[in-house]
Amino acid sequence: MREDGIQLRSTRHCRYQSGHHFCWIPFKRRRIFRDESIITATKQYVTEAIVNNDMELLAIEVDRTLMDHVHVFVSIPPRLSAAQAVNVMKGYSSRRLRQKFPWLKTLHEKSQLWARSYYWGTTGNVSAQAVKRYIEECQG
Repeated sequence: MREDGIQLRSTRHCRYQSGHHFCWIPFKRRRIFRDESIITATKQYVTEAIVNNDMELLAIEVDRTLMDHVHVFVSIPPRLSAAQAVNVMKGYSSRRLRQKFPWLKTLHEKSQLWARSYYWGTTGNVSAQAVKRYIEECQG
């Protein structure tokens, strides 16, 4: 394991080590994180989605300062794209949260909890400059 907590993991045909930071907000920027129960449930359901899809949770936090945000730092297997991974987390948590807290269904006419957009950033064990230098030096 590296210092930053990202383990070297394996699939049948691949060894990988990656970190992905996702961040998303509620639909129409609604302030939904009113109390600790919904924050705890959000973390629980996002974590369940991660575990059920062979991802590894590295960190999760709900930021309710200026605008409600969900931040997730996760390692995803190569079979999943970043878009698939975030859609799994958002879709599962949205469905479960609306079941547990019926008042979330009445916020607007659409049956969605999260905004379609999201932030995605990656981390790795080498910098972009190191990879570029390595590729340039490989030129025979």
